[in-house]
This record gives sequence, C-alpha cells and structure tokens, in this order.
Amino acid sequence: MKGDVNGAVQGATDAPAAVEGHGGSHATAVAAAHGVRTMFTLSGAHVFPMYDAAEKEDHGVSLLDVRHEQTAAFAAEATGKLTRSPGLAVLTAGPGVTNGVSALAQASFSGAPMVVVGGRAPAARWGTGSLQEFDHVPVVTPVTVSAETALDTADIAGATHRAFTASRSAHRGPAFLDVHMDHFFDRSTSVRPGPGQAADGTLAAAPDRSPDTDAVDRIAGLLAGAERPVLVLGSDVWADGAEDAALRCAEALGLPTIPNGMGRGILPAGHPLLVTKARGTAFGAADLVIVVGTPLDFRLGYGVFGGKDGATPATVVHIADSASQLSHHASAAVATAGDLGRVLDALTEATQKRSPRPDWSVWTTTLRDKADATHAADLELLSADADPIHPARIYGELLPRLAEDAVVIGDGGDFVSYAGKFIEPARPGNWLDPGPFGCLGAGLGAAIAARIARPSSQVVLLLGDGAAGFSLIDVDTLVRHRLPVVMV
Repeated sequence: MKGDVNGAVQGATDAPAAVEGHGGSHATAVAAAHGVRTMFTLSGAHVFPMYDAAEKEDHGVSLLDVRHEQTAAFAAEATGKLTRSPGLAVLTAGPGVTNGVSALAQASFSGAPMVVVGGRAPAARWGTGSLQEFDHVPVVTPVTVSAETALDTADIAGATHRAFTASRSAHRGPAFLDVHMDHFFDRSTSVRPGPGQAADGTLAAAPDRSPDTDAVDRIAGLLAGAERPVLVLGSDVWADGAEDAALRCAEALGLPTIPNGMGRGILPAGHPLLVTKARGTAFGAADLVIVVGTPLDFRLGYGVFGGKDGATPATVVHIADSASQLSHHASAAVATAGDLGRVLDALTEATQKRSPRPDWSVWTTTLRDKADATHAADLELLSADADPIHPARIYGELLPRLAEDAVVIGDGGDFVSYAGKFIEPARPGNWLDPGPFGCLGAGLGAAIAARIARPSSQVVLLLGDGAAGFSLIDVDTLVRHRLPVVMV
C-alpha cells in the first residue's frame, strides 16, 4: 500500500480484518491511521479510554496535556494548518467541549482540518442528570463540516473515520464526534478504516476535482486582454498543496502577486513579482484581479477593486478549491473550483498558448518601484531610535534573527496586521494569524503545535491587543513539555 499527497490509500482492495478493543482503542487507532501523532487534551474522565489507548497501545500517538481546553483545540487547529493533515483534540464532556468551540469556529472560517472528539455522559443514564450531561452536537453543528454522536461502541471506529474523512476533504474544516462514556469503555470488534478507504476498509472512490477547462480558457482570455493584472494567493493555495504550481504560474506569466494568510511566502521576500508593499496601488489601478484560494471578504474589499472617482472597477476572477467557497456576493467574471494546483497549471498552459503573449513588464515595474519605495520607508522605521521606542523597532531587531524556516505566529487584532507589514515569510505555511474569524487567544495553542510539527524550526509567537490574557497559563505547558518558543 502507498499513499498519495492527499493521504488517500492506494492499492487497498481488500477490507482489513476487524480488531477487538474498547471504544477508546478504536478511536485512537483510526486517528493514528489518519496521520495523528499528537493528542491534545486536558484530562477528563469521560475520555480516559483514549488516553489508555495512546499510552498502553502501539498506535504512535503521544498525549500532550494543556491547562485549558481552548489551547488543546487551537493546537489541533494549528496542526491542521501546518501539516495539512487533521489535528486532534480530545475534550471531556460539557464545558470541556464548549471551551473548544472558538477553535472550531476559527477552523471553520480558515478551512483548517481538525477533529474534536468529545466525551459524553453515559448512554445508560442519558436524561437522568448525569455529570456534564449536554447535547453538544446542536451547538457545534453550525461551525463544523461534520458533527455526530457515535451510535454505540461498534460504531466508534466508523464514526471516527467519517469525522477525519470530512475534515480532510476539500474545502477541509473542523469535524466533531462525541462518544458516550460507557460506549468508550465497552468493547467491540470493529474494522478500523484509514484515509482513502470506505467505512468497511475497502478503497473509496476519490472525488473528481479536475479543472473546468472552459473556465480556464475564459480566464486565459481575460489575461490576454488585460493591461494591469494582479494575482492574489490565499491560504487555501498552501492547504491544497498548490504552492509550487502557484509560483510556476506567477513566474511563467510574469504576474504581479499579492499573497495573504498562509499563502505568504509562496513568493519569498525580495521576489521581483511580490508586490504586497504596493497593495493599494495594485488593487486601485488593476484592470483584472485573479483571486485564488481565499474568500472575497473584508480583507479584499469584498471583491471590489478600484472604481474610485468614476473609474471602471477591475474585472474579478475567483478560483476556489471547492464550489462551496466561491463568493456569490461579488460579480466575478469567472468563478471556478477544483484542485488548485491543477487549475493553476492549466491556466499557465492555456495562457502561454495565446499569441501574442501578454507583456505586463511596464505595469510590474510600476508596482515594483512603489513596493521598493515602501520598503525603503519601512527600513527607516525598523532602525528608528526614537524615545519612547517606535513599535516597528522590535521588528528591526527580530527580522535579522529569523531563520528561513522560522514559523511566526501573530495573536491579536491590529497588532497582527502591523506585524505583517514588516514580516515577509521566506516559505509558505510559516505564517499563522487569526484569519477572517479574528479570534484572539489562539497563539499559545498554535505555538505548541508549531514546535511539535516543525521541531527543527524557530517558533516565534507575537502577542498583542491583550491576546496574552486568554491563554498565558499554557506557558506552563511549553515548559513542562520542553517546547522552546520565543514570545514577544
């Protein structure tokens, strides 16, 4: 058996044998088959069987205990972002689950693959007032791609598999499963399916995410007629494994590019086509904006670019990894969904076939000159010796000390936007921020996840706007587990 880049198992034509074990063993084994190596949790009796399986059985899953369930859930969310494979948080019943809801919501907004397995009061006493008896599913359903309660012990393996499969399927997102306490402790004989398999363990058909060739041709035609195009690359380009195709597209076509979110770093700092520091000019004067892998939300003017003082707004193209992510409030000339790497490669090929080839060198030079001027002004701020200290000075000290593979996490509001003005990642997937949900307090969980997911990289956590107050207790977790992180 071998796996593809999306974790699908190839060559598994026969169903695996059923395995006997308690409910926690089944859930942990399936999580491990889906790539989980760390179980983030805060101890709770309802989920003890999963701890038992992690500690006593050979699943390759380590326990990492934190001081607040929100940190466990945010660590699972950040694991999904960093590894592009679902992270796992195991939360006890009632308040344990509700403490994780903000992380589920953030993962829903950002398309981060994660699974929360929650404890649940015993089925045998349901409705009699057991400790922390609470029906979680209606609460978490609005912010998850899948939410269910396992029917019984025999259903736990299948239900866990369904949660992980939903979480990792495009567009990706958080999935929730809760299990009655008595079902967790009871035993059954169950098949334990893994990625790319059906519930019975046989090979599942992969969804068709092929590019829409007609849509790609229409976009190529718009590019051929454009004089001032801009390419926007969002977090889903990284999440969909399309960063190499995106770089090929930008460079082959000579497209001025503005990345956001975890797409930052696809074009590294100093790249001649990276024009983030000319963002205002680019979006204000563009006649074509191609947005890939990010919603047309408040960060992108709700999909309206230019149009001031009676000028004609830019034509907009929206490309998403799933049809569910296409924005319908904006008037896009073309809106299409598919595997982002394949779509971008197809667009590169279709545009290169056009004759004559588009030449945007004058436009690119204009934006490059503006970006260089902004960079020069930033350098003055980075080295400012004003008293009291200018807030940019901290980045002047930090930037020379960041390694190329450093993971930088911003936790805050405007504070993070300001940090992003100066920090330009050298690689994609190395910048984490609150994203469109804007939730403060995710930073400590993200730092814990980054330290584990990238053990040889620097991890820097920037805390501002009061974000430290939400989770500073979990500095203790960093210390207990010997996870070095620099916090500013």
